[in-house]
Amino acid sequence: MKTTSFEKFAGLCAILTGLVGFLYSVAFIIISRNAPALGGLLSWLLLMLGGLLSAVALVALYNRLRETDAAFALLALLLGIVGALGSTIHAGYELANIIHPPTSPELNLPSEVDPRGLVTFGFAGIALFVVAWLIGRGAQFPKRLGYLGYLLAILLVVIYLGRLIVLNATSPVIVVPALLAGFLVNPIWYIWLGLVLRRGQR
Repeated sequence: MKTTSFEKFAGLCAILTGLVGFLYSVAFIIISRNAPALGGLLSWLLLMLGGLLSAVALVALYNRLRETDAAFALLALLLGIVGALGSTIHAGYELANIIHPPTSPELNLPSEVDPRGLVTFGFAGIALFVVAWLIGRGAQFPKRLGYLGYLLAILLVVIYLGRLIVLNATSPVIVVPALLAGFLVNPIWYIWLGLVLRRGQR
């Protein structure tokens, strides 16, 4: 197949999404422990950038997966875009609070845009589950990319449920899936997707 210029661009964005996701995990988990202000600033900046980059990759995914099932591919695109833009808006909100801290006391309330990661993790996980299912049914992507997509989808939904129910960020219910997703599965999945898109593989 011929690789379109958009697919090459989307492939680059997917690779950058994987790298930015890894750096986000480094900032959020490692840097924040030693330098909370710097870690917070970097993590929200990277989350915002990652959301924008992943939106481009999702459009390229839709463009290929609609050959397998157009309606399900559109559903995955819509859920994925909500997740990507929701994480971008959530990060922008947190970044605005860091740059100009509010005068009222911190109440630790959930974000109105993304309560406890509903769109960042919940919607994104559901979208990825549909994407993985479509990859398994079609011939546009390697089947193993679909299997890895299932794993990432499960981890994202578990992270959301952990943040919603457990709330304690140090609980193993949140920490273990967050470490697996942030440092391994998410970066590998997006970089692999990016390489496939750039090479024009089917």
